[in-house]
Order: sequence, then C-alpha cells, then structure tokens
Amino acid sequence: MTKIDENFMQDVLNIVDIIPLGRVASYGQIARLIGRPRNARLVGKALGKAGNYGKHPCHRVVTATGRLVPGWFDQRPMLLAEGVPFKDETHVDIKKCQWWGI
Repeated sequence: MTKIDENFMQDVLNIVDIIPLGRVASYGQIARLIGRPRNARLVGKALGKAGNYGKHPCHRVVTATGRLVPGWFDQRPMLLAEGVPFKDETHVDIKKCQWWGI
C-alpha cells in the first residue's frame, strides 16, 4: 500500500478546493495539475482520506469517463444540487461540466 505524504495530500486538496460549483474534475486531471500525471489512483486514495483534513468538495471529483464513486450514495444528490448534468444514474455528462483547471 502506498503511503500518502502530507505534501501530496495538501496539493490534492488545494486543487479540489478550487473546482467551481457545478463543475467536476477527474482524478487524472488533478494528478496532472499537481505535477504527478502518473498518480491518478493515488489521488483517489488521498480523497478517500480527505475527511480527516476538514471539509472539501471531493464530490466534484469523478473518473475520466464521468463515473461516480461506487457506494458513495450522497455524491449524485450533491452534484445534482449544484446543477451538474448526468448521462445516466452513475455518470455525469463530463463533456458539459468538466472544469479545465488553473
């Protein structure tokens, strides 16, 4: 299991915090934005621990295809409340709502 260092975690959360309301970003996109393009899965692991670091809009992070986190039943209602469009029950319409970063 890969250990997530504090600097990596802060870099991830700093990006997550600036994803605008009604937009989503992918794990890979966040990895690229922090200069770690091969660490999309590690971004996902970091976000799984984000609750230990306060409140962050982690619900705005999806896969590159727009898939929601399996088993996170609150993610869809939170995104719908922000006006994020969906293609189906488990995928946002990433072409319409992807945030392109800084």
